[in-house]
Amino acid sequence: MSPTSRQPAPRPLMLSGPFRVKSLLAAALLFTTALTPAAAAEVELLHWWTSGGEARAVESLRATLATQGLTLKTPTVAGDADALAKILSERIAAHRAPDAVQMKAADLAQWGDQGALASLNALAKSDHWDYQIPRQIAEQVKYKDTYVAVPVNVHRVNWLYINRHLLAQVQGRAPQSWPQFFQLAERLQQAGITPLAHGNQPWQNLTLFETVVLGTGGADFYRHALVQGDPAAIGGATMERAMQTFVALKPLTVPAKASDAASSQDWNAATAQVIAGKAAMQVMGDWAKGEFLAAKQVPDRDFLCASTPGGATVYDYVVDSLAVFRQGTNPEATAEQNALAHAVTSLDFQRNFNLAKGSIPVTPGVDMAPFDACAKESSAYFLAARLANTLVPSVAHRMALPEPMHKALESLIDRLWNDAAYRPAQAQHDWAAAAHTAGAAISKFTQK
Repeated sequence: MSPTSRQPAPRPLMLSGPFRVKSLLAAALLFTTALTPAAAAEVELLHWWTSGGEARAVESLRATLATQGLTLKTPTVAGDADALAKILSERIAAHRAPDAVQMKAADLAQWGDQGALASLNALAKSDHWDYQIPRQIAEQVKYKDTYVAVPVNVHRVNWLYINRHLLAQVQGRAPQSWPQFFQLAERLQQAGITPLAHGNQPWQNLTLFETVVLGTGGADFYRHALVQGDPAAIGGATMERAMQTFVALKPLTVPAKASDAASSQDWNAATAQVIAGKAAMQVMGDWAKGEFLAAKQVPDRDFLCASTPGGATVYDYVVDSLAVFRQGTNPEATAEQNALAHAVTSLDFQRNFNLAKGSIPVTPGVDMAPFDACAKESSAYFLAARLANTLVPSVAHRMALPEPMHKALESLIDRLWNDAAYRPAQAQHDWAAAAHTAGAAISKFTQK
């Protein structure tokens, strides 16, 4: 149902014909607005999932909702999260809020402060979210102790994807440390192979940087420096080594063949270089794996997914969430929104969506047998990191810092990568000074 066609008063439930209502819409009976065949129930979702693997994942959501009598409406968003944010702001200003929006944890507070988000607490209670969703993630989809979003999946950011055939060509092995990485890169270059595919966009640069920090200093150092903004950690010797390592990676992204050159490209274009054998490796979250699978590549046969150097014991996570927006003045989620959220946490959807997306289920109980070796490994790493307290939120992917601080750090790291005159020592000084002025960046998003 479109936002403008909803009726403010509750309606009686009338079910017939194609509306085979299972547990999903039965749960919606708890809420204020019921669904009727005459209403041609529709739920609108704004998202930026556009690549091959991502598009297949969205279709799995469409199929799940269709079996419950709901039509998924997905307006085209040309661009990334920033483009979506602009569209969302315009929609909110025009009082045409979508039902749900793909959103990262750090962005929820902005809309919560404006009173734009709807409560999913009733559904969360009936579906036992407090027990089903890992505590760290559950806290990140709340605003002032109220569930305002539903987590869809868990991605691991600190993955290194390797073209196995190119690796075999130089008789190499997956590097376990950054020194091993540079040794392998030298052998690849000697064989005329570009070691590292990288898109050189600001968010990609920060993604690469945070994995270097993890591999250099570990989980605790990462939290102190990147999440909490501790000036001492930022200005210290460990960060200096991390920045020097990061800068040293740039020459490894220079294509061995001039025809493969690209100063800036989307992440999936860089993934395509690895798939096609034009580059040996890529550092990217496991959404990149969806591109390999879409190209009919097989893990361990055609490509390897390994932890980024030094990051085997750490899980740098990003969670895709669907935030629900108020429809009218009612602070509670509508039946359609609750139906969507209920579907997202179902075992069938978690299996199908994450098989297509390359991520792993956020809820327990999903049979991992159909998943590939990389996903099974990711699931094992996730559990181990939760137990070892080495689960850390991705700064690059909007899981930790408020928008102004995130943009400032992203700009600084982008300059460090692209401006040869901007040295690590100066970057450390500038970052530490900014962190000292702002104070420790500890907020509701900080990973304890």
